[in-house]
Amino acid sequence: MNTMDQNWTQADRAKAAARLMLGWVALLWLIQAVDLATGHALVAYGIAAREADGLTGIPLAPFLHFGFDHTASNSVPLLVLGFVAALGGIRRFLAVCALIIAADGAGVWLFSPSHSITVGASGLVFGLFGYLVVRGFVERKALGVAVGLAVAAVWGGTIFLGVLPTDSGVSWQAHLFGLAAGVATALFFRRPDGPRPTSAA
Repeated sequence: MNTMDQNWTQADRAKAAARLMLGWVALLWLIQAVDLATGHALVAYGIAAREADGLTGIPLAPFLHFGFDHTASNSVPLLVLGFVAALGGIRRFLAVCALIIAADGAGVWLFSPSHSITVGASGLVFGLFGYLVVRGFVERKALGVAVGLAVAAVWGGTIFLGVLPTDSGVSWQAHLFGLAAGVATALFFRRPDGPRPTSAA
C-alpha cells in the first residue's frame, strides 16, 4: 500500500472509490451514446476471436457494449463491486482491473467461437466478484471474509448461471475467464502476514 493510501481515512477512501466508479460507469454510457451516434461502429473494436487485429480489442472491449440495455445490465454490478474493491486502495484496484481485463481478454480471444466479436464489462464484473469472494480468505481478514460472503450471497446465483453455456448470444467464455482471473488476482495480490526470516544457502 502506498504512503498516500496509508494517510487517507476510510471516508477519504470511500469518496475516492465512489468518484472513480461513478466516473467509470458514466464513461461507459458516454461511449455507448457515441456508438449509437456512429451507427454502432465502435463494437468493431471488440475482441475478434483468434484474429491478430482482435488483440487490440482486449483493453477496449470492457468499455464497449451492444446497446444501452447491455450497458445497463453491467452498470450496477460494476458500480457496486468496483466500489467495494476500490476501498482497498485505488492503485491496487486499478492494477487488479488491468490484470483481470488482460487475462479475461486473452481467454476470450483464444476460446470464443470463430468470427465472433465480444464486447462488454461483464468479464470484469465476474472478475471483481471472484476477487472479492476470495480476497478475504487468502488475506485471513474477518472483514474481507464477511464482504466476500455477502457478495457471494447477492450475486452468486447469477454468477453461476453466467458461466454456463446456455445462451449463444452471451459470452460464457468472458464470464468464466473473468471469474478465474479474479480468483487468480486475489491470490497474486495477497498481502503477507509479516516479514519472513531469510537465510543464505
